[in-house]
Amino acid sequence: METIVIKNGTLISASSEAPCRADLVIADGKIGAIGHFNPEGAAHIYDASDCLVMPGGIDPHVHFALPAGGMVSADDFENGTRAALAGGTTGVIDFVTPEPGERLMDALEKRRAEADGKVLCDYSLHMSITEWRDSIPKEMAEAAAAGTPSFKTYLAYKSGIGLSDAEYVRVLDTAAQNGYLVTTHCEHGDLVDFLREKFIREEKTTPYWHPRSRPPAAEEEAVNRAIALASTLGAALYIVHLSTAGALKAVRRARAQGLKIMAETCPHYLLLHEELYDGSFDGTARYTMSPPLRPPQHSEALWGGLMDGTLAVLATDHCPFCTKGQKDRGRDDFTKIPNGVAGVEERMKLLWHYGAAAGRITPAQFAALTGTNAAAIFGMAGTKGSLSVGADADIVVWDPKLETEISAARQVSKCDESIYEGWKTSGAPRFVFTRGKPAYTEGKVIAEPGNGQFVPRRLRL
Repeated sequence: METIVIKNGTLISASSEAPCRADLVIADGKIGAIGHFNPEGAAHIYDASDCLVMPGGIDPHVHFALPAGGMVSADDFENGTRAALAGGTTGVIDFVTPEPGERLMDALEKRRAEADGKVLCDYSLHMSITEWRDSIPKEMAEAAAAGTPSFKTYLAYKSGIGLSDAEYVRVLDTAAQNGYLVTTHCEHGDLVDFLREKFIREEKTTPYWHPRSRPPAAEEEAVNRAIALASTLGAALYIVHLSTAGALKAVRRARAQGLKIMAETCPHYLLLHEELYDGSFDGTARYTMSPPLRPPQHSEALWGGLMDGTLAVLATDHCPFCTKGQKDRGRDDFTKIPNGVAGVEERMKLLWHYGAAAGRITPAQFAALTGTNAAAIFGMAGTKGSLSVGADADIVVWDPKLETEISAARQVSKCDESIYEGWKTSGAPRFVFTRGKPAYTEGKVIAEPGNGQFVPRRLRL
């Protein structure tokens, strides 16, 4: 592979608050050297003047080609990873969701077959545990050995993929005994189901009732319960898409006690609010996701959680469904609207504009929240998420002043609407490299399908 030199950039590391002005050499897909160099002899030189050079982003929570109620989310592995690269993200972690009774390894092989040869950037997978049987501990061990040592669980969706408390305890105990990580969707599933059914009986069918069927208390109770169970059993727990102030307090309290509790939030919980469900179906359905959007005081609390380190990761839960032909199936019944929104393309731009550029977080925190922390938590540290010699050359050259306008007409995602339509941001990628190869340059994704690889992970809990 030809040598590449990124010249004149300011290097940003999650481990140092002091930016470093330096050149970076890419050789054989790795970061070969950092310093000040005469680029003579380099095959390609990229000028990063007035730009920041950072680790490529890692989004540990995406759902590409997700089946839901006879339909599939709008972005498959090819287009989803293309959207990721357009936003500066060079690695994603998706999910394996076995069918009832299906062996975990069989489901893993099928999911990898959907992605391998199609992804444009590197990817990994979480394994979902959607039921308990006596063979599950052995199957979890096989999945972990195959590079998927993190296991997704749901305390909602009880009629489908959700676990009972008895099953959840068994998953946590198995994880604790073997050093796995359990990630959990925390909502009180029985309460949510009760409220949804109640509202439909009362002919309360519009998206306005979606957040009211999944109130903050449903999340906060489940977060407290998950923490109590995990801490009792000694399991490491990662709470996905945390959206409420009360849940954040529970995580902060657990971490202060030294418990192995981590959490993420998503851009839409920081920037969008519950009043967006007021109005016509066509104006509100696009915002249907679970957990739903919350009142503004929750967003302010979440910003505080990012700033003080209680929230370790900004993920996206990227799972877009088009309004026409997908979400509009729930026009007369909000419970039939497929839940999910886009975000992998916009995540880093939004966090830079509303976080780093606004003075809420430092550039070092930005690098940590968008990539470095995820690499450490999910078992990719040393190869991903850092600007260190020998690490994979997954790099974003970030122009902090590059202005963009978010629009469904211009986005890479195939979703027909954007929840950030018309928003203008400052800060965007100028160049993106994956394993040392140019993948995005000056507004265009140039990586080809098959450029990405599956990344097996090993945890260090």
